[in-house]
Amino acid sequence: MTAEVDVYWSFRSPYSYLATPDMAALSDDYDVSVNLRPVLPLAVRDPGFFSPDNLKRARYIILDWPRRAQFLGMAHEWPNPDPIVQDLVTMKIAEDQPYIFRLSKLGVEAQRRGKGTAFAKEVSHMLFGETKNWDQGDHLADAASRAGLALNEMEVAIADGNHMQEIEANQRALEKAGHWGVPTYVFENEPFFGQDRIDLLRWRLQQCGLKR
Repeated sequence: MTAEVDVYWSFRSPYSYLATPDMAALSDDYDVSVNLRPVLPLAVRDPGFFSPDNLKRARYIILDWPRRAQFLGMAHEWPNPDPIVQDLVTMKIAEDQPYIFRLSKLGVEAQRRGKGTAFAKEVSHMLFGETKNWDQGDHLADAASRAGLALNEMEVAIADGNHMQEIEANQRALEKAGHWGVPTYVFENEPFFGQDRIDLLRWRLQQCGLKR
């Protein structure tokens, strides 16, 4: 029987991006179904988390994720445009968010079509690679195509769908699992938080009898 691993994941998180190669390989290496569970970025879910009074969190991420990307041999360009509209001086989140809700809904739709992790990998590599103005032209459509999906069909599906409700349910499930950050893997109700916890998850899968 195929085991289930849920991955709580954000399109604005550099650590979610860094997790994608291992996330995609997991179902190749074990008899597991890896389910993408998109959530909104923490900066949207909890704007106070990166408040001006606590900028050390943001400063550390800005320092850490590029060096982690270099360590892994991955591109490390901040998305242009940023998936969320935010004043990086005051850390204020804009009311109008033209990118992140669309991306998150598309992630839900990709998972419904059985291509969640592939879509997350292709889109995040586009976002955090060197693709300028990723929101224009065919960049997003090409990323979807590489994942085996048709962007125009997905756009129709999310226009009047219940994708936002699923995103909200994912956020509640992440909290119920005992965490708040991304990426968080959950296997049999046990959370594994962080891009660098995949080896620990693999160890747990093998403990539970799953063979490579």
